[in-house]
Amino acid sequence: MGYQIKTEDFDAVLKDLSQNYRIFAPRLYAGAGAFSDTDRVEYGEIGSIGDIEFDKKSDFSFKEVLFPQSEVLFYFTEDEVKTASEEPKGNIIFLRSCDLHAVRRFDEIYLKNDFEDLYYARLRNKTKFILMGCPKSFENCFCVDMGTNTCDAYDAYVKADEDFVFVDSGWEALTEKLEGKSKVVSVTPEFVQENPVHVEIPEGIELKDVLGLPMWEEYNNRCIACGRCNFVCPTCTCFTMQDIFYQENGKVGERRRVWASCHVDGYTDMAGGHCFRNSKAERMRFKVMHKVNDYKKRFGYHMCVGCGRCDDICPEYISFSGCINKLNNAIKEKETDDNEE
Repeated sequence: MGYQIKTEDFDAVLKDLSQNYRIFAPRLYAGAGAFSDTDRVEYGEIGSIGDIEFDKKSDFSFKEVLFPQSEVLFYFTEDEVKTASEEPKGNIIFLRSCDLHAVRRFDEIYLKNDFEDLYYARLRNKTKFILMGCPKSFENCFCVDMGTNTCDAYDAYVKADEDFVFVDSGWEALTEKLEGKSKVVSVTPEFVQENPVHVEIPEGIELKDVLGLPMWEEYNNRCIACGRCNFVCPTCTCFTMQDIFYQENGKVGERRRVWASCHVDGYTDMAGGHCFRNSKAERMRFKVMHKVNDYKKRFGYHMCVGCGRCDDICPEYISFSGCINKLNNAIKEKETDDNEE
């Protein structure tokens, strides 16, 4: 069921919901970009519909709401361990279709991957997702080819203009607050139908097929192993652990889960000084294979959702979509050469 509600009345609904929920959405932070006099669009808490940046793609994804950059898991002393307290409020997250598909990827890793992760589960179970439409494609997006440009697994859909907010609500608590303040109308989500960027993903490839491909060597020279592509990606789920010991008492402290990146030094370090994937070429190969091949073998669909943030953020202008297409071409050439032999 759809609703048309005045902007000020919808803001009142958000204020009411904020009693029990923290509300996150893409926000424009003026002058906070990577360069002087540039802006940044990042997720932050909002208090009104006017705080939301609808017209620009967020530079960073929603994931730090459900998967904080640094999260205390437990506190410890010599004699006991105490699990970190749960955030009392739930979360409401405004996000686009590709990011909502990314939530499914996180659920696979942290809820269904042999065991349920307590810390993710307790945040996820108290989170509602409000879909933001995409009437047109943003730069570097390839969600259509990844099949993530449309979705129906949202709790509500919201579209705003100057005077009104249009809502498609499947969330009972929100519907109750809308009734009496709005009129019933037909509301249909806007989904992008065409991207300027296209990818062709090779299917069913094995590691032996890609190990010696010359294309990977390009990234030894171009990639600087900063990990920015991983940190903005809505489907990268890797972390490392840090134990923080309090200065007052070296036997008391806390353990934190902190984001990690397959591109940065130290990610594959093991006891005894062993390290896998030392070169940047090997790290790029690992990431690409994981996003568009290995994950699908296990879960049945690709990990990458085609949001294009990795292309947007890379300081060396490395294109992930371009890398996928290079891989596809390289596999075809290898198959042709093998057949000729």
